[in-house]
Amino acid sequence: MTEREKMLAGQLYDCGDPELLAQWHRAKDLIRDYNQLDSADAAEKDRILTELLGGRGANLWVTAPFYVDYGNNIYFGNNCEVNMNCTFLDDNRIVIGDNALIAPNVQIYTAFHPTNAVDRFGPLREDGSFSFCKTRTAPVIIGNSVWIGGGAILLPGVHIGDNVVIGAGSVVTHDIPSDSIAFGNPCRVVRKNG
Repeated sequence: MTEREKMLAGQLYDCGDPELLAQWHRAKDLIRDYNQLDSADAAEKDRILTELLGGRGANLWVTAPFYVDYGNNIYFGNNCEVNMNCTFLDDNRIVIGDNALIAPNVQIYTAFHPTNAVDRFGPLREDGSFSFCKTRTAPVIIGNSVWIGGGAILLPGVHIGDNVVIGAGSVVTHDIPSDSIAFGNPCRVVRKNG
């Protein structure tokens, strides 16, 4: 099993693997180019997003700056908008349904590390340094017609149902069911939506 296969399976993997590092650097170069484009250059934005992302529907709007780890593990439905300064750590799949609004400064994380330093870094080398830290992942799935408020953080493994509003500044640590308005740290459902 390759390190990428382990990564996508949620197993402990080595993010310093040459194949993964090549994909990571490719994504960083593409997103750098995207973030430096003239704001009105829709054709080049479209070309880069098509090359960067794992998949996407029609009418995707991503305001720069935008940050990703790999890019190719991110999937958008139709009619989605991502506002400026969002960070998607897509070490596993991030799937976003149709008609999604993602406000500024939203962070979506799929990666996490062992809490024990020895498990995280392995034994120290003779020179006192360590290798890349070991990582695990869990996908983040966002349903249709969801609005994620500004500055929200979605942690690994979270599933958000359809027709959900996540309040600004929330930290989403567990699944949020469909037809809910939820906010807080930790984020919790406060009422039905609709």
